[in-house]
Amino acid sequence: MKQYLDLVRTVFEQGSWQTNRTGIRTLSLPGASMRFDLSQGFPAVTTKKLAFKSAVGELVGFLRGYRSAAEFRALGCKVWDQNANENAAWLANPYRLGEDDLGPVYGVQWRNWPAFKALPASATGQIADALGRGYVRIADTADGQVVLYKAVDQLRQCLDTIVNNPSDRRIIFHGWNWAQLEEMALPPCHLLYQFLPNAGTREISLCLYIRSNDIGLGTPFNLTEGAALLHLVGRLTGFKPKWFSYFIGDAHIYENHVPMLQQQLTREPLPAPQLLLSDRIPDYAVTGQYQPEWLEKIEPGDFSLHGYQHHAPLTAPMAV
Repeated sequence: MKQYLDLVRTVFEQGSWQTNRTGIRTLSLPGASMRFDLSQGFPAVTTKKLAFKSAVGELVGFLRGYRSAAEFRALGCKVWDQNANENAAWLANPYRLGEDDLGPVYGVQWRNWPAFKALPASATGQIADALGRGYVRIADTADGQVVLYKAVDQLRQCLDTIVNNPSDRRIIFHGWNWAQLEEMALPPCHLLYQFLPNAGTREISLCLYIRSNDIGLGTPFNLTEGAALLHLVGRLTGFKPKWFSYFIGDAHIYENHVPMLQQQLTREPLPAPQLLLSDRIPDYAVTGQYQPEWLEKIEPGDFSLHGYQHHAPLTAPMAV
C-alpha cells in the first residue's frame, strides 16, 4: 500500500486548509488517483488494521439495496449509525422515515434507480418503445402527457452487458440521482463505477470516481469495497480482475485524523494479501452458467483475506 502512503504525504505537502459542513477543518487537495494491479494482490491498508468485515458488510448491504442503518448493522457494519441517527440536518429532514432510515442511498440507486418518462400521448411510437423497455404507464396528465415508470437495476445491467457485449465502453453505474439527493442522509461519495472487460485476455478492470474522500477513514474502506466488487463481478461473469483505478475529486484529511496518519507514515507497508471468494459463489468461467442472482445471495462471510499482515490498529472519529 505504498500508493496510499504516497497519497497521504501528497495531501500533507500540497493540500490547503478548508472549512466544510462538518465543522472540522480538512487539509484538502483537488484531484488525486491510484492504480492497482489486482493480479498482484488486494489493496488492503497494512499500516493499520483494516476493518475488513465492516467494509464487506457495507458492500453486501449496497448489493441488496438497503436503506436502513439497522440492516447494515445486521451485516456487521456500523458506519451508518451516526449519519442515520446523529446528523442534525438529517434528523430534521422531512424525507427521513424514522430511526435508522438513511433514505435512498447508494444501493437503492444501484439496484432500483427510479426512472420516469413523460411523453406526449400522441407519441405512440415512443410510448410503445418505452413499454417494450419495461416501463409501466402510471398516469395521464391533463395536458396530454403520459407518465411511465420503471426501476432500473443498474448493476445487473452492467453484468448482463459484460457477458453479452464485453467490448461495450458504456458499462457504467452511478448513484448521483439529482432528483433524490435531498432525500438522502448523505449524498454518494463513491458515485461512478465503470467496468472495462477485455474479451481477448478475459480480464476485467474497474474505474471508480469518488467526488469526496476522507483519506484517513474513507479511502481504506472504499478501496476494499471497490476491489471486492470487481472480484465478485469477475467471478459471476467469467473474467479475472486486473486493474483497479481510483480517482478522487476532493482528497482530504480531517484535522483530527492528522496524528493517526502521521503515525502510519512512520510504518513500513507489509505485503499485499489475496482476496478469496467462497467456493459457494458460482464461477462462470468454470460452469458456463450465468447466475447474476448471486448479487443478492452474497454474504459478508463469502469474502476473506489470505495472508493479511498489518501493523497495530489505529482509530480516529468519523466526521458527520
